[in-house]
Amino acid sequence: MTSPLFLAVLAVGPMGQVAEAAPAGVNVTVTVAAPAQPKPISPYIYGSNQEIGIPNDLTFLRQGGNRMTAYNWENNASNAGNDWHHQSDDYLGGGDTPGEVVRKFVQPVLARGQTAIVTIPMAGFVAADKGPDGDVNKTPDYLNKRFRKSVAAKSKVSDKPFAYPPDLSDEYVFQDEMIHWLEGTFPATTRKGQIWYSLDNEPDIWDGTHARIRQQKLTYKELIDRTIEYSSAIKAEVPNATVLGLVSYGYGGFSTLNGAADGKGRYFVDVFLTEMAKAEKSAGKRLVDVLDLHWYPETKGGGKRITEEKVLTPALVTARVQAPRHLYDPNFREDSWIDKDALRGPIYLLPTIQEKIAKNYPGTKLSFTEYNYGGCNDMSGAIAEADALGAFGHYGVFAAALWPLDEGSAFTAAAFLAYRNYDGKGAKFGDQSLETTSSDIASVSAWASTDSTGKLTMVLINRSLSEAKVALTGQPLAGHGSAELFRLMGTTPKLVPAGTADTTQPLTLPAMSVTVLAAK
Repeated sequence: MTSPLFLAVLAVGPMGQVAEAAPAGVNVTVTVAAPAQPKPISPYIYGSNQEIGIPNDLTFLRQGGNRMTAYNWENNASNAGNDWHHQSDDYLGGGDTPGEVVRKFVQPVLARGQTAIVTIPMAGFVAADKGPDGDVNKTPDYLNKRFRKSVAAKSKVSDKPFAYPPDLSDEYVFQDEMIHWLEGTFPATTRKGQIWYSLDNEPDIWDGTHARIRQQKLTYKELIDRTIEYSSAIKAEVPNATVLGLVSYGYGGFSTLNGAADGKGRYFVDVFLTEMAKAEKSAGKRLVDVLDLHWYPETKGGGKRITEEKVLTPALVTARVQAPRHLYDPNFREDSWIDKDALRGPIYLLPTIQEKIAKNYPGTKLSFTEYNYGGCNDMSGAIAEADALGAFGHYGVFAAALWPLDEGSAFTAAAFLAYRNYDGKGAKFGDQSLETTSSDIASVSAWASTDSTGKLTMVLINRSLSEAKVALTGQPLAGHGSAELFRLMGTTPKLVPAGTADTTQPLTLPAMSVTVLAAK
């Protein structure tokens, strides 16, 4: 964790560079305004792939990752891919009860009234067994002996009805049969929460992560064809299902499908959306509801990537707390191959992708079911997380799920609570976003909301290494002279009451802090 002594030697200079010493202080004006059109904040941006110690304050959880690509629901076997020697085993648990890995995940999520994302394998093969240990390629003819063929729809190869338990004697595993069983186990009419379906995990890098079942890179055409095939099977079984597609690993995937042979200079997300729009016309119904991307920033500080480096340095901390600006700031430049080589300019991710959706397939929702800015157990990580969550809400992201990179993730969890339970009694950020501008975005960012009661809530982020004097202005503040404050800072990963403030007077934000302002 970052110590106060360490922070004292850091400072944010122009363009996110590290200066020798902290300035005496910064003066910032934050202006709040009502948008021309209502801007709802989706409740589903507050999700995770693990509970991170705050299960009741999350809105959904996802069962994803590389293990799910070759998960066999009939016997709960899975293959680790290159995460662990391409080994097939019982790592996911579940015993021999068909679907138990999925059932054990879904049951508590639905019981809390939350949404569960279930991953549907679509690479074509799933693990047949749980051993022996080691690379499956040690077995001669391993693809036929150590795997089973995975099929989207049972009707394509069999005239038998769905069954539970499934037939283990055939050579197939049917994904729609699993969905039929799952929906029957948790009927939509009685469950408290929802079940969504994700089309596999990061298919754009299967040739690396799952090289035993996929040796060649996917082409644009092949991934689009598979997407149509599997989403059609899901919708045939659950017509009103929410289906998340593409599930790309990162920028190289959603721009070029990681260098697919048939790319021919076309931006893959553009092609994907256009083809999904055509597929809807052909099928007479929407097949993919959500464009799903993963986002692990390539941002570097001092030559180290912010999501990978554990040793805190001034350059790394500065790069991390500034990095979320690439989501929304059209002028922000960073040290990453995306900025320097691919785009040769600002990333400006959220408005850019939303523009592509509006142009190529209006009505498609946007999600990031894996993302992380690093520093999960450090204040710099909390600052980045709080800024990212604010941006997701304001720029119309439908769903987002943190992928924890560090055990505990205490500071990241505390940043979530700034939006989900800042007073420890269930108080939340609002569900309608207000417009905010900061006169010094490199030092202070702000996100503001209101709700049906007219309550104004703000999250104020001081990412600089000196305290900031912030003047709050704007019509939505009228009539809200007094506000309660809650704050996260220092080395304790906890939001604590920080007194009250007169919003008509400058507000002092401590260095490297996240402050919730709840207007009365």
